[in-house]
Amino acid sequence: DFSIAEDKSRPFKEYYRSWLETYVRNNTREATYVSYELAYRAHLLPFFQDTGIRQITRAHVKAFMYTLLNAGLARNSVRGYLAPLREMFNHALEDGHVDQNPCLRVIRHMRSDHGERQERINFLTRAEVAVLLDTYKHHAPADYPFVLLLVRTGLRLGEAVALQWTDIDFNSRVIQVHRNLSLGRVQTPKSGKWRQVDMSKHLTETLKNLQRESKKETLKRGWREVPAWVFTCREGTRMDSNNFRQRVWRKVIAKAGFRHILLKDLRHSFASLLIQQGESLAYVKEQMGHHSIQVTVDIYGHLVPGGNKAAVDRLDGPAPQGSDLNGPGRTLYGPTAPIRQPLKKRKEENPLQKQGVTGSHPSESNRRPTDYESVALPTELGWQKVLKG
Repeated sequence: DFSIAEDKSRPFKEYYRSWLETYVRNNTREATYVSYELAYRAHLLPFFQDTGIRQITRAHVKAFMYTLLNAGLARNSVRGYLAPLREMFNHALEDGHVDQNPCLRVIRHMRSDHGERQERINFLTRAEVAVLLDTYKHHAPADYPFVLLLVRTGLRLGEAVALQWTDIDFNSRVIQVHRNLSLGRVQTPKSGKWRQVDMSKHLTETLKNLQRESKKETLKRGWREVPAWVFTCREGTRMDSNNFRQRVWRKVIAKAGFRHILLKDLRHSFASLLIQQGESLAYVKEQMGHHSIQVTVDIYGHLVPGGNKAAVDRLDGPAPQGSDLNGPGRTLYGPTAPIRQPLKKRKEENPLQKQGVTGSHPSESNRRPTDYESVALPTELGWQKVLKG
């Protein structure tokens, strides 16, 4: 309750600051606190100021959002500034200081009213990735393993810097991502959950060689033990990503003759190359550590190669037999629902159950990542059965 007195007209700036310094500071990650505090100083406080929290309505919130949009901010940025305001009102509602949350569903309605600016992602082609890696091999070989890791796993920069040798399973060729470096502090990954990421054969061998070199350096310098961090400075401490960005990254990018690209673009490049070679969006979601597949679809769905064209091209094909308008099992508006058989009869006629196989799909117990989407969709034969009724 933040020790707030029962004042139903408490000013927004007073209530938000109290909520920020009590609940947010003690119950969220440091990066969340910093972003909420920045949103408060930059946009929320100048707009709402001393307005009582009970007097803030949906109209006020929409006016706030349209003010930011008209100032040129992207829709995703506006959503980010709305998030702390919505959370503050959730707590105020639970504590009885307001009767409703004026922020709910405002973004959804704004989609049709104002439209959406999709963030443009920048990524390298397969040929450009090859040029980048070759440039690092010849001009910055010590940093080659780090760049290779980023472009072959899609790890966030903070996740790569916080990687330790105990996180790597060379036999299974997987990396367990448990940590993320954010604002100088090692925290949990952005999604709040650890994940497992696959390693290519070349990346596996490269990291094995790096570990051997780390052991040699430990003996040479007389250190008591091998540094826990995979990527280190000369003194054996954790790598400084800002120093790498300034000292190495920009120089090598210029040497390779590339346009201006950011380190985070290597993460986008990893995802885009997987999708363009036909990998499942579900698999990409797991590798990237997105909290839902909707995030993966929103960012990378347009990169699925030829998906829409193939779909509309199939409409040019001949109609299947028995699909005329007045055929059995059809109405003017499409196929009628198939006739349901009695439960006992259906069980007897199910060949899988006769063989002792249970479950709705014979491969449910051993699906591969690339099967996640296909098993959820009817097969072409299945659709023909539905159409025939």
